[in-house]
Amino acid sequence: MTPFGLRLRALREAHGVSQAALAAALHVSPAYLSALEHGHRGRPSPGLIHQVNEYFGLIWDDAEEMARLARISHPRVVVDTSGLSPEATALANRLAQEIGRLRPEAIAALMRVLDGG
Repeated sequence: MTPFGLRLRALREAHGVSQAALAAALHVSPAYLSALEHGHRGRPSPGLIHQVNEYFGLIWDDAEEMARLARISHPRVVVDTSGLSPEATALANRLAQEIGRLRPEAIAALMRVLDGG
């Protein structure tokens, strides 16, 4: 599941809206919406993000948060390490191999390091 998919599902459930009903309102298929929520589809388009924001009445910070979540929700990331150090390339490859086995605490710790904390 992606950050955008998780938030979309939470909004949908908090408002008591089924996937089928939301898909119809957004003019997408229920299968696409399900794939988006489960992280099997790439980032949603800016137009779809706008539709979601309008449907749920999200404005200002909440609407910006949905756009931010969409930007960081591509489920198939490519890391280009050309021109970087051998250590950076090794790190990228190791992360690609191990990310599925990392515990949530380890992921949170890595995020803090990347955030400069």
